[in-house]
Amino acid sequence: MPSAERSGKEPAGGRRADVVRNQSRLLDAAAEVFVTSGLDAPVREVAARAGVGVGTLYRHFPTRVELVVAVFRHQVEECAQAGPRLLADADSPLSALRRWIDLFVDFLVTKHGLANTLQPDSSSFVALHTYFLDRLLPAAEQLLGAAVDAGEVRPGIEPYELMRGIGNLCIAGDDDPRYDPRRMIDLLLRGIEAPAAP
Repeated sequence: MPSAERSGKEPAGGRRADVVRNQSRLLDAAAEVFVTSGLDAPVREVAARAGVGVGTLYRHFPTRVELVVAVFRHQVEECAQAGPRLLADADSPLSALRRWIDLFVDFLVTKHGLANTLQPDSSSFVALHTYFLDRLLPAAEQLLGAAVDAGEVRPGIEPYELMRGIGNLCIAGDDDPRYDPRRMIDLLLRGIEAPAAP
C-alpha cells in the first residue's frame, strides 16, 4: 500500500488535526473580536485574527449565529474545565474560587450581547442557557464546597445564587465609566469569606 507521501494524500488523522486547530483558532479569535468590536464585527476581522481565510471561517461556521453559539460553548467548556485545574494548583480553595470567578467574569464579558443574536424565547437560546448551567454549576459547586470545607467561606451559599449575583453585577456595568463590576464582585467575595478565627 503506498504511503501518504508517495500517493500525495495527507493522512486522514492529519487533516482532522488541522481542522480542529483551525476551528480552535477561529473560536479564540472570535471571542477576542467580540470583546473588542462586538458581536456585529465583520467576519473578515475574525478570520484575519485567526490567520485563516474567510472561506475557511464559513466552512466551519456558515452563519454568524453558528459562530456565536460555538464561541459561547467553547468559552463555557474552557471555564468549566478550569475549575478542577485551579483547585489542584492554587494555594487555597478560596484562591482557586477567586481565580475561577475571574475567568467566569471574562466569559460573561465575552458572551455579552448574545441575546441580540439569539431571541431569548428561541430553542437555541434555551438550549445554550441549559448548557451553561449544566457545565458551570458543577464547577462552581466544587470550588465553593472546597472553600467552605476549608473554613474559608461561610456555609449556606448556593452556587447558583453566587453565579447569578456575579452575573447581575456584570450586567450593571454596561457602558458606565463610574461603575467597576470587578470591584463590586471583590466586595461580594469578601462578604462571603468566613470570619477569621479569634
